[in-house]
Amino acid sequence: MSLLADAESAHLRQAQPLAVRMRPRTLAEFVGQQHFLGEGRLLRRLLKADRLGSVIFYGPPGTGKTSLARLLATETKSHFRQLSAVTSGVKELRDILDEARHRLAATGERTLLLVDELHRFNKAQQDVLLPDVEEGVVILVGVTTENPFFSINSALVSRSRIFQFQPLSKEDIKTLICRALTDAERGLGRWPVNIDEDALEFLAEVSDGDARQALSALEVGVLSSQQFPLQFTRQLAEESVQRKAVQYDRLGDAHYDSISALIKSIRGSDPDAALYWLARMLEGGEDVRFLTRRLVILASEDVGNADPAALPLAVAAAQACEIVGLPECQLVLAQTVTYLACAPKSNAATIGIGEALRDLRQGRLLPVPVHLRDASYAGAKRLGHGVGYQYAHDHPDAVAAQDYLGVERIYYRPTDRGYERQLAERLEAIRARLRQAKDHTQQ
Repeated sequence: MSLLADAESAHLRQAQPLAVRMRPRTLAEFVGQQHFLGEGRLLRRLLKADRLGSVIFYGPPGTGKTSLARLLATETKSHFRQLSAVTSGVKELRDILDEARHRLAATGERTLLLVDELHRFNKAQQDVLLPDVEEGVVILVGVTTENPFFSINSALVSRSRIFQFQPLSKEDIKTLICRALTDAERGLGRWPVNIDEDALEFLAEVSDGDARQALSALEVGVLSSQQFPLQFTRQLAEESVQRKAVQYDRLGDAHYDSISALIKSIRGSDPDAALYWLARMLEGGEDVRFLTRRLVILASEDVGNADPAALPLAVAAAQACEIVGLPECQLVLAQTVTYLACAPKSNAATIGIGEALRDLRQGRLLPVPVHLRDASYAGAKRLGHGVGYQYAHDHPDAVAAQDYLGVERIYYRPTDRGYERQLAERLEAIRARLRQAKDHTQQ
């Protein structure tokens, strides 16, 4: 019976993809995430002190979230249970929690429960976990690719430590590839394979920090070859790589992070980065109307009067995208994004309206000066409304020495960039003339 079980286990292992077979068996074998798992870092300290509580592992695919969760069960000497939020319901979850409570009471052994795709549980399902997580009956390891602050109940988040996984570095990916090529038990070491340096570099680059992607391409390249010893070349690597799907959720973390990166790249005057983030969003299926709205806002918020053509261009782009639609409207968006990125920048108008609103909200409510009040109705003059108003076009440069606010306030401070430099020079002369009216009034 033992021989039969061993044979079955071996057959199942052989059917597993390389990325699954090469999962680390110890923390020493684990690659990456040294910002929280390195010596002296938080997770390592918690393990050494045997103080690990519930955690949420958040990050992109192929970065070791599930592998590390399995290792934690070994490190904490806990009973390991795993379920997927995609296929499991409340009944199965309650059964595992009841079993964990009985085991803890009977033997003192805790249960480490790995919930894959935790964000796929609805609120009611997530709430089922709360009592046992809070009481320490289970060590919950929630694995998710979505920002937990958006997708997981705040009560569950507050009871868990969050560890954000980063894409693996190129050196990390190279380490995993070389390990897989030399491991004869779990990897590809039984086949004589020599990989070219440029092929290794290509796989590390194109995998985009995803170990699963890199190992899958390696396995395809080796197992699809008919002649050994095999020289794994750059051409073979290129043929073995499948196009990586863009990880993008229009309602989730990728949406907010990508638009933030796009706006900040344009604001920072980097058209190349801006084009990349634009392409990332378009490839991910982002709503074009959302993009054009944000570009219209940016044209006023970050370019402003430094380039007055920016806002009309952004508005025209929004209209053009409505007319043309995808895929051609990506050309309109690319033109607009690059123009806005290269345009001189000013947030003077943005700061100005913010200061004016702050004054109002702090109770600084100014009465409309009498000479500026509406004088178009019968009886207005009897109230003195409009008396003394000077029609601007009757004065040189259409500027009358007249008080328009009643107090001294400066909200708009043009920069010395782009067209705003000319506005600043003109405004200096205008303000000098307007002060004459205030000085005259004070006398």
